[in-house]
Amino acid sequence: MNVPVSTSDQSAIGESFAPSPACGRILAFDSGIGGLGIVAALRRRLPEASISYIADTALFPYGEQEDAALCAHIVALLKDAITTYRPDVVVVACNTASTLALGALREACPETPFVGCVPAIRWAARISRSRVIGLLATKATVRRPYVDSLRRQFAPDCTLIAHGARHLADYAEEAFRGKPPVPQLIEREVAGLFGQPNGDRIDAVALGCTHYTFLHDALRAASPDHVVWLDPADAVARQTATVLESLAGSKSLTDTEEHLWFTAPPLDGNELEAHLRPLGYTHTEQWPPAVQASSKTPSVCEVSDKA
Repeated sequence: MNVPVSTSDQSAIGESFAPSPACGRILAFDSGIGGLGIVAALRRRLPEASISYIADTALFPYGEQEDAALCAHIVALLKDAITTYRPDVVVVACNTASTLALGALREACPETPFVGCVPAIRWAARISRSRVIGLLATKATVRRPYVDSLRRQFAPDCTLIAHGARHLADYAEEAFRGKPPVPQLIEREVAGLFGQPNGDRIDAVALGCTHYTFLHDALRAASPDHVVWLDPADAVARQTATVLESLAGSKSLTDTEEHLWFTAPPLDGNELEAHLRPLGYTHTEQWPPAVQASSKTPSVCEVSDKA
């Protein structure tokens, strides 16, 4: 099933909304803890849903991996996860994975709805007055043709200035664990954006990595006062709610158990768990789980592959 996705746009900052009553099993996925910002938005939008999460920490950071091998890895990992967990919808809460592998995932699992996360270039274009917008993302996301296609489609009259930051995802991982980022290090990364030609005219910046949610305040503090930073987490949650609502007639929530899986054990597991509790998780687990996929009901991927 292909689900139209418009996660690069949100009509208003700080919009008010009524939570959706839709229930279902959501599987969210990222290379690390970055996608947990989207999980927080999903909790607000879909309080009745069951949300499990996979952090592919064995390959973190994705931005340093080779594209073809990374795409194959993501497809294999999520096919196995769909077999094991049987979600109603999969949220690819990672810009790198979305821009690289979303099409391959939909082809591999055509009966599974996927919601991706792409840079909020359309949103930036809608609110920019200077018509110069910024993109702060990983090097892997910035270099992909997909980004330029977003600009041509949604911001043709804007100048897009992009910066691929190598260290911000690492700083975000630390910030999530309660370790404030060093202001000078944030300023150095931000200077890579605003220090480019015409960078002083940027008035809206799209966050192109879900990890950066946890650096939002630090990024604003390191940038000119007039610049608006745009985090698409709530737009992703809103699209996910739309998908679950469309499935309400055929899907039912029969198992509410939630999991937080890591593909490599976190070094600071006990410390990390204290910061996970506000998101609804009490402990971390190792992926793959002890119960093998073969003991589960066949997934839509398995059915599709055997057809």
